[in-house]
This record gives sequence, structure tokens and C-alpha cells, in this order.
Amino acid sequence: MIERIHRYKNHLTLLSGFIIAAAFIAKVFKIAEWSNGLLVVATIIAVIPIAIKAWQAIRMRVFSIELLVTMAVIGAVFIHEYTESAVVTFLFLFGDYLEVRTLQKTRSSLKELVDMAPQEATLLREDGTRQTISIDDVQKGHRLVVLPGGKIPVDGVIVQGHASINEAAITGESLPINKANNDHVYSGSILDTGYLEIIAEKVGDDTTFAKIIELVEEAQESKSKAERFLDRFSSYYTPTIALLSVLVYIMTRDLHLAITFLVIACPGALVIGAPVSNVAGIGNGAKNGVLIKGGDIMENFAKVDTLVFDKTGTLTKGKPEVTDLHTFTFMPADKIFGLVAKAESISEHHLGQTIVKEAERKRMDLNSYTISEGEAIKGHGITATVDGYSIVAGNRKLMDAERIEIHSDAAEYAVDREKAGNTAIFIAIDDQLVAIISVADQIRDDTKVALEDMRANGIKRMVMLTGDNRHTAEAVANQLGIDEFHAELLPNEKVEYVKKLKEQGAIVAMAGDGINDAPAIATADIGIAMGEGGTDVSMETADVVLMADKLSQYAHAYSLSKATIRNMHQNITIALAVVVILILGVLAGQLHLASGMFIHEGSVLVVILNAMRLIGFKTKASQKHKKQHHKVRESYVS
Repeated sequence: MIERIHRYKNHLTLLSGFIIAAAFIAKVFKIAEWSNGLLVVATIIAVIPIAIKAWQAIRMRVFSIELLVTMAVIGAVFIHEYTESAVVTFLFLFGDYLEVRTLQKTRSSLKELVDMAPQEATLLREDGTRQTISIDDVQKGHRLVVLPGGKIPVDGVIVQGHASINEAAITGESLPINKANNDHVYSGSILDTGYLEIIAEKVGDDTTFAKIIELVEEAQESKSKAERFLDRFSSYYTPTIALLSVLVYIMTRDLHLAITFLVIACPGALVIGAPVSNVAGIGNGAKNGVLIKGGDIMENFAKVDTLVFDKTGTLTKGKPEVTDLHTFTFMPADKIFGLVAKAESISEHHLGQTIVKEAERKRMDLNSYTISEGEAIKGHGITATVDGYSIVAGNRKLMDAERIEIHSDAAEYAVDREKAGNTAIFIAIDDQLVAIISVADQIRDDTKVALEDMRANGIKRMVMLTGDNRHTAEAVANQLGIDEFHAELLPNEKVEYVKKLKEQGAIVAMAGDGINDAPAIATADIGIAMGEGGTDVSMETADVVLMADKLSQYAHAYSLSKATIRNMHQNITIALAVVVILILGVLAGQLHLASGMFIHEGSVLVVILNAMRLIGFKTKASQKHKKQHHKVRESYVS
């Protein structure tokens, strides 16, 4: 019965509204008996769902706003103020209806994500036939077909075909990406043009898209410190208002005044003001490819004054290329490169993998080389034995550790390359320095604008920590206007530096790739993961995940956090100001019960509408980046 009443609450609101209108018509025609009777009926209809919620709150030992309204309505009926009892209950229910509708609007970003979730998939059978199946029936290892306009149903790898894919649901970027064999695709992406056959690797709740929805839902339900304080405050404030209304009656003997005081002092706008800002802010982030994991994180992020960046993959594109191979021996360059590429095949470091990819691009047959032993030395390079040759590839520290002399010509050449923005990788074969491989990584297109935006929004200090050499680090820092840099650092040294900044009183946000920099990210006050495609590590460990690996998203997240907290403070101020004005108006005899409730419900809508402004929030960096993308998209389409 109770569930049915709640289900039809909107119908009861509408019915009570019609009855109140009929009562006013009867009053115009001076049929007082009908008018009062209709108002009483309207009051009873509208107060039922309010009284039920009040009773449920009492059973939970909570002094709710519904209880205050119920008490006030009973009092109004007792003193024969039928107009006010009917209007107050109708306004309360109507205000609740508008709150629900507008709150749904603030959650629109999450709803859009949920609506974009694929519901079915096309399974390619062994006999070559196709079968449409529910997304719940897709299993890991299934071979699936995706046609133009279709949604990619799982996370998987392309085994046949090539296509232009819109990954906006994952990364927030609308520009299509071309993908072909061996590339990874993500659930929720849309195939613009082309044809794909993919093997399912992650299905159901394990897909990146499902995890994004789960994280956003959890974040929107989490509470900031301000929200928790307001919850505690309202638990004391509401019963205090009830006691004060009794005190007002004792002092004035005016029951109407006491009832009016009881209703208009309800903390509705105060209670809802903070959470609605939080929901809208987190929803905006999700829509723009930024996952902010909760109200607490939003609040702490807004206080950050120091940014710490890893270089490779964060400030730069993370896609280094071999720019030069300079030899100091008569051994053929191709043979040196082949030996080194085979040795680097044991390394997971991005520079080592760059050399391997370059060898593959040159169509070198690395399987023709035999590696008998090898070791990746974290932060320095690798040592290995390939085809009987002893290979050492890495930085100066590794050369020193292996007692390999770097002669003056090599040292001078390496410095020149580093000053030009390259990373110099020293290559030694059989304890002799034989070559230097230069690798360069380009600075991200949006980095400079994003850093300027964040500095304009209150960042006082920017620091770059990198394992790269000092000259390359200096070139990047100078180009981007970074305040200070520290080069040739190991992961544990980055952690120590972040700790040092925090000890100095800085509130630190650390941005990295979510894997190599995980310890430093975890140490910072706010950890930012540049997690393209949403890697498991970055999505689970960082406080904020930038799904498209764009610094413009970083700037957006920081500005959004400040805007959200500012919006939250505005809502609290509005709510408190309205309550004070209403109380003073009642005590001065200038406000009645119905008009007080009207203003009270109006204040609730004002704070919700104020929070809804966050849904369309944009930063200068994101707007500029969007314009650039539109230009690229136009050229892409043409």
C-alpha cells in the first residue's frame, strides 16, 4: 500500500492541485462550505505521502523535514486555516516533483552513458554465419562482427578489417580514430565507417565502459566533507527548529505564527545544495572524459596549488620515435640495431619498445637473432647476450655501472642530441661503446595552453620529474615554462620528492601514466592517471583518470573542481540567506504560511538550477582544444 502511494505521488499532487483550484472557484462564487470542504480533501490527499515519509523517518529515529510539514499541516487544520494547509502540502509535493526532475537533469551525463551501453552483439559462428545475441550472452574469446553505425559490444582486439571508430563514450573525444589488425577497441565505441571482426577479451562488468559507469555512479553517491557536515548539521537543526516553534508559541500564544515558523525554517535547500553540485560536477567530468572519484576528491583537488608531472606520456605524447643512429665502429649499423632491438625485446620500458617497433618498421627479422640471457635494469636500461655478443643499452649511469668508457666524441654528440630534445641511448657491445641511438618524443599539442589555464586558475608551482637525461628535461621545461625540473630519477626518488613537497606545505597533484609512476601518484594528495582507454591500473589506483590522455582534460578537471566547490558554497550561502530572511519575515509578521512555503520551495529550485550550470561548464583550454578538433574533423570529413 505504502509503495503504491509513493508510486502515484505525482498523481496525488496533480489531483490535489485540481481540487485546490476547484476550491478557489467555489470561493469566488461564495460557496464557503464547498470551498472549505474541497480544501480539507486536498489537504488530506496531499498530506498522505508526506505523513508516510515522516512516519518512516521516525521509525529510523530521524527528525525529517516531512515531519515538520506534517506537524504544521495538522496545526493549520486545527486552527481552521484550510487554505494554507492545502496550499502548503501541494507546494511541498510539487516542489519535490520539480526537485526530482531537475536532479535527473543533473545526472543526465550518467544517464547518457548508461543509454549508450550496447545491448546486443553479432556473433560470427565457425561455419561463417552470423547470429545476433544479447550482450549478457557474449563470452570471452567469442569472435564478433561490428558493422558501420554499430556499437562495439566488448573490449577486444581486432583480428580482421579496419575502421574509423568514435570513442567519445570512453575518452570524451569525438574525432574518429582509425584502427586495424591487432589494435584494441573498447565497449561503447561506435564504428563510423569500415568493418571489424574482433575477439572478445573483456565482457560484461569487466569492460572499460562498464567500469566507467560504475565509477561515476559511486562518485556521485560519495559525499564531500561539506556534505557530511551538512548532514550532521541538519540532524540537529531540524529538531531545534521544532523546539523553537514551540518556544515561539509559548512566548506569543500565536499558534499560526508558530506553525509558519515551523514550515519556513525547514532546511530543504541547505540539505540539497551541496550534493546536487557534487552530482552535476562529477557528471560534467564524465561527459568530458574525466573520472573524478567522489566529492572528497573534488574538494581536495580544488585546494591543489602544486602540480607535479612525469614527462614521457604526460607532457609528451608518449609515442617516441627513433630519430638517429650514430655509430663509432666499423660494425654495420643494421647489425648493431638488430642486436639492440633483440635485446630490448625483454624490456617493457617505452624507449626500449620504441627501438623494437622501429626494427619491425624496417622489417628486420628479430627471430633470426638468439637471446640467451638478459636483464632489464629499472630506470637505467638493459643488459643481454644476443648471438654471443654482450649487449649493454641504456643511460650514462648504466655505462658507469658496467665500467664502459664514454669517450669525448660520444659524450659531446650525446649532449648535442639531448639539447635538441632527444634522449640519447648509449649502446655498448662486448664492453666497447659502439653507437648512440637518439629517441625523441613530441610535446602534446594541448600541453602549453592547458598549463597556462591551470596557472591562471591558481596553480602556484609546476614541477617535472623524469627519468630522462637533464638536457632533454631542460629543453621540455623551458619550452613549457615549467618552474623546475628534476631529471634522471628512479621511481622511488620521485616518491621522495613528492613527500618533500608535501612536507613543505604544498598540496600536490601528481600526473603520470598510472603504471611506472604509480608509487608517486599514490603518495600525492591527488593522483592523476593519464590512462588512455582506461587501463585497469590507472582506473583503480588514481583519484582522477583522464580517459583521452589530454592535458586539456587535466585543466578541465582542475577548473571543474574549483567551479564545483565554488558552486557548492554559493548554494549553501543562498540556502542560509533565504532561511534567515524567512525567519525574520515571519517574526516581523510579514509572511504567511503559504507564501513562506512558496519562497522556501523556490529557494530549493534556485540552488538546483544554480548547480545545473555545472553541466555545461567548459574551460578555455577545453574550448580551444575543441575548436582545433572541429578543424581537424572538418578536414577529416572533407
